[in-house]
Amino acid sequence: MSTDLLALGFQAMFTLVLAGVHFGLWRQQSQRWYATWGIAWMLYALRLGLISAYLNDSGRNEIWLFLHQALTGITALLLLLAAQQFSSNARWRRRYLLVGLAAVGWAAYSVLFMHNMALAGTSSVVLLSGVTLTTGVVFWRHNRHSPSTGANMLGWAYALWAFHHLDYPFLRRMGEGVLYGVLLDVAFIVTVTIGTLVLVLGQERRALEQRTQQLEQLSQLLLRAQEEERRRIARELHDEAGQALTALKIELDLEGRTQASALAARALEQVRNLSELLRPQALDDLGLVTALKALADDFTTRTRIDVRVEAGEDDAWAPDVALVLYRVSQEALTNVARHSGAKRAWVKLTRDAGGVQLTIEDDGRGAGANPRPHLGLLGMRERVTSVGGQLQLGAAAVGGLRVEARLPHRGNA
Repeated sequence: MSTDLLALGFQAMFTLVLAGVHFGLWRQQSQRWYATWGIAWMLYALRLGLISAYLNDSGRNEIWLFLHQALTGITALLLLLAAQQFSSNARWRRRYLLVGLAAVGWAAYSVLFMHNMALAGTSSVVLLSGVTLTTGVVFWRHNRHSPSTGANMLGWAYALWAFHHLDYPFLRRMGEGVLYGVLLDVAFIVTVTIGTLVLVLGQERRALEQRTQQLEQLSQLLLRAQEEERRRIARELHDEAGQALTALKIELDLEGRTQASALAARALEQVRNLSELLRPQALDDLGLVTALKALADDFTTRTRIDVRVEAGEDDAWAPDVALVLYRVSQEALTNVARHSGAKRAWVKLTRDAGGVQLTIEDDGRGAGANPRPHLGLLGMRERVTSVGGQLQLGAAAVGGLRVEARLPHRGNA
């Protein structure tokens, strides 16, 4: 008997661990079904303590058996409620108390008044087995709608556990084979614990993927809005401010005011440069390769860093891909001017069956394979990933930094 009592205590300890896991999930996620499961498993452990007290009582006081049967019914109902909360977000109703009182009343009637232990045990076990099987079905349905290793594991664990509940009193009498039953119960408890944790981790992973996807969509919308705003400002600078400054310069030239005309010409040049930085006209009118060469020439003029462009023929490009390639080149060259101390830089654009590859290298100081993150680098990476590409950084063969963007074909536009 002492071995059986130790086995029941061992099972109760594992059941309390399972209850603790569900209470921890309830505190973390504030989902009421975890709290309901936690209470159910805590009462399940208390139920094991009551049957231990009954077996240890030489007088076999029926009050222990009554309390055990009553808690068995309440535990079963709580397990059923938790399953309904999980599957259909069911809420607590006061009438559920009547069902619980009915379970307690039946336990009192069958044990304390009829003194029929077989009837009491059989009814409570059938209820517990049915509820456990129902819980398994709930997780199978959940797995069908949202495939999950954890839900599938829980479905099988609860279903098999439901049949195991029936071994007493149908396969063994009360007090017989306790150690065998405890070992199986502990195995099911461990499986349910693992399955619950796997289910929660899977849900967290899917939620993280959804949030990541939403952030990617938001980033794409922001980049698109930014480009549209740049296009609008560039057009207004070119059409409004540029034309006004051109007219002013002509008037000043006609009046012979050369100094004022030179100032107006300088302001006009700055407006044109700003307009070109915001939205290169050549990219829209002449194509990507021509725009890259114009970018390199302007960069060389401003910084005295020689830039060579290898790009082949200026074929038709999808607008979004062309814009990404241009912006990455623009930002990479800006970083060369700011940080590298280089004298030369190379921009190489190649296409193959797998996609297009843009490589920018310089002969400056370099920054290693993992340069310090900054806003420009983050912007380049965001632009490349927005069209399904990859951005890699590394050491250039000539000593500086190598920026490599690999983009898939998006079709010719």
